[in-house]
Amino acid sequence: MTNYLLAGGGTAGHVNPLLATADALRARDPHAVIYVLGTKEGLEARLVPARGYDLLTIERLPFPRRINGAALSFPARFRAAVRDVEKIIREKNIDVVVGYGGYASAPAYRAAKRTKTPLVIHEANAKPGMANKAGSRYTDYIGVAFHGTRLRKSSYVGMPLRAEIVSQQRDVARAEGYAAFNLDPTRRTLLVTGGSTGARKLNQTITGSQEAIVAAGYQILHIVGGRSDLRDTGADHYRVIEYCDRMDLALAVADFAVSRAGAATVSEMSALGIPAVYIPYPVGNGEQRFNAADAVRAGGALLVDDAEFTPEWVRETLIPLLRDTTRVHDMAVQSRLMGSLDGTERLLALIDAAEAGLPVSA
Repeated sequence: MTNYLLAGGGTAGHVNPLLATADALRARDPHAVIYVLGTKEGLEARLVPARGYDLLTIERLPFPRRINGAALSFPARFRAAVRDVEKIIREKNIDVVVGYGGYASAPAYRAAKRTKTPLVIHEANAKPGMANKAGSRYTDYIGVAFHGTRLRKSSYVGMPLRAEIVSQQRDVARAEGYAAFNLDPTRRTLLVTGGSTGARKLNQTITGSQEAIVAAGYQILHIVGGRSDLRDTGADHYRVIEYCDRMDLALAVADFAVSRAGAATVSEMSALGIPAVYIPYPVGNGEQRFNAADAVRAGGALLVDDAEFTPEWVRETLIPLLRDTTRVHDMAVQSRLMGSLDGTERLLALIDAAEAGLPVSA
């Protein structure tokens, strides 16, 4: 029986691959003991217990980016968090620590080093985060989701994906999705999503362009996010929902997508061969632009800046593309060719190698 500590959280980009890994570990060995290390403030506080895993929390510790009171107290607070994780590792007899970046990961990486516990790191974004950059000094077992990711000693494993994505029978799931979202099975479907919190510019542009998109022969499934005040008006072939807890069905019905370029989103759409227009989140360190780079280079997606995603852009670029069925088909093929469905399997192999002390496979 193996005891795992999976560390990460804060955003869906960290939580989703963590939960995909946890589910695969549990499916492979029902006797495995899985603990998740996170914070009380992150998305993991809701999603991890709901999935049936024990959530252990530590203080949320953002890396200081300027000199202030929080920066001056950071070293002492960080050392305290490391000691807390060391205690967890010893008391829970942890055999392997697996980190996904985020606030909870940095103390876990240091604690794994101090307790000489095998450590595996997974970097979901094409542009590595600070925690994983720092943690890469402590282990040779580092997996990345994108081929272009620059992280020392890393190897490509792809993205751990949810079982319902990996094992999806597209025709069956499409039929279920059409019924679940009240969609017309005879129309092509444009999936629009800005993530769990939404994207104001993306939402406004699609809302203002809905009639033109419908006239191009598509119906729209628009996931507007929890912070939007947009609601379904009952317009023909335009479905608006606030949040989608069955993204596997939303992806199954999608013939094309307009989306932010979160790592998990890009990986899932590529794995399923969904052509897309990606609008990277315009705030932060720019990682979403890098996440979409492989799909764009392969010809499976287009990239447009948030400021340029306007009703005019939809009319002049997106609508002609949606009408060009041959190009949409070609984009779907290229998307699927560069996507990967075996990321979970590859990461499990890396975890096994770390536990056994085996060399990292090329």
